[in-house]
Amino acid sequence: MALFYEQKIMGEWMKTNFIYMTAGSKDEATKIAKELVTTRLAACVNLLDNMNSFYLWQGEIQEDTEVVMIAKTTEDRIPELIEKVKSMHSYDCPCIVSLPVLGGYQPFLDWIADSSSPQSRKGR
Repeated sequence: MALFYEQKIMGEWMKTNFIYMTAGSKDEATKIAKELVTTRLAACVNLLDNMNSFYLWQGEIQEDTEVVMIAKTTEDRIPELIEKVKSMHSYDCPCIVSLPVLGGYQPFLDWIADSSSPQSRKGR
């Protein structure tokens, strides 16, 4: 049985998640990343450019270069984050997958919870 990392902040338990996403261009990924951080839906978004993707789409094998986006957030922010990404994304079916964080460096996980809160508790 896996244990999820949880942190109690202001009486609420926060589960940390990484959100794995892809975008068709660096410009699109940058716009999405900036919006997620600005709106505090994510504490941070990493962009990994020039990823080669191979997949089936409408019965055909596709090969594309994409940008990987990894957003750090809390479980309670995921539904709104998904809606925001879908509204900005050029794909019909964008890759947006939540991966629970099972542990890590406590101060970093605290920072994610604080920075992805609608209102920062520490003013960072």
